[in-house]
Amino acid sequence: MRLRLRRLWPSILASVLVLAGCTSMSTMPDDDPNAQSARVENYRIGPADMVQVDVWRNPDVSVTTPVRPDGMISVPLVGDVRAGGRTPEELAEVVEQALGYYIRDTEVTVIVTELNSHEYLYRVRVTGAVETPLSMAFRPGMTVLDLVLEAGGMTEFASPNRSRLYRSDGKERRTYPVRLDDILADGDLTTNYTLRPGDIVAVPERLF
Repeated sequence: MRLRLRRLWPSILASVLVLAGCTSMSTMPDDDPNAQSARVENYRIGPADMVQVDVWRNPDVSVTTPVRPDGMISVPLVGDVRAGGRTPEELAEVVEQALGYYIRDTEVTVIVTELNSHEYLYRVRVTGAVETPLSMAFRPGMTVLDLVLEAGGMTEFASPNRSRLYRSDGKERRTYPVRLDDILADGDLTTNYTLRPGDIVAVPERLF
């Protein structure tokens, strides 16, 4: 049991660091954006992140190092290892297998100690009839309304209740209706979805 907990800890810690504080605005079915946002997902390591590779009972092989722009890190005895795009748990398994040629009964833990890549790899965007269309770094807990307000609000030509949230899970893109007028005028937060990295909010102009 102790070994299993040690293996799970890196993923749990990194996930909490990235997505702590994310909550949905309402109770939604599983295929709705709020339900998806509430799920904790494994953080994937990116360039400039600082990772700590801890080899149990072998401090001379343990290392704390930044991820290079090419996504690689250097580990004693192993050499270059691809960290970019992997979760801490996946990276720990790769390093553990490589070290198995040199160290018996090795056990590796990887922790992301500094999250530096998500500021430019994980962004949200708002386009269309807003004062300042923008792309900004994702912050845990952001909602559709937060993003629209960051853009200076809507223009006089906007059609608020025809707005859309576009979200991709890497396999398919989903579209969700956003009724901004209901949110602002009536306080109806049903479609004030909690955002995820990569989300795009589009506010169309009125049809004249």
